[in-house]
Amino acid sequence: MNSTSDHLSPSEDRVWRAYFETQVLFWKRLAQQLQQDTGLSEPDFAILSALVEAPDARLRAFELSGVTQFEKSRLHHHLNRMIGRGLLTREQCPGASRGTVIVLSPDGRSAIEAALPLRAGHIRRWLTAPLDDGQIRALAEISETMLGNLRTNESTPDAASDCG
Repeated sequence: MNSTSDHLSPSEDRVWRAYFETQVLFWKRLAQQLQQDTGLSEPDFAILSALVEAPDARLRAFELSGVTQFEKSRLHHHLNRMIGRGLLTREQCPGASRGTVIVLSPDGRSAIEAALPLRAGHIRRWLTAPLDDGQIRALAEISETMLGNLRTNESTPDAASDCG
């Protein structure tokens, strides 16, 4: 196929449509089931997951923005809602008068620890169970290749300061 063509070839169109619909349905089902089973939204789950894996269960807001891909204002409002629900706390960053860190609360830890095995079951049900071992390996290789390509030109926030 000529890479300068204005249209997708039939095989490109087939893969695009299947990939797109799979992503939409997968994430819709995952989000609905998570909300139903745990009361957590996808952004809640992403933030709690990042914090439970972080050193001392604490991260700066800009680090969490990389997890959610939220703009600063949207992330700020979401974090405030999670703090209001008792899932997180906000603490002053040592040595930085204006810096804060987001900390996983005991309720947040309980919520994510209850949600993780449920999420694993959902992923198995809708992603890995329908595939054989060869398909799982192929999907992993394809996904890693695509991810590497997408990350090639991605910029990351400046992490020069300790807090902020």
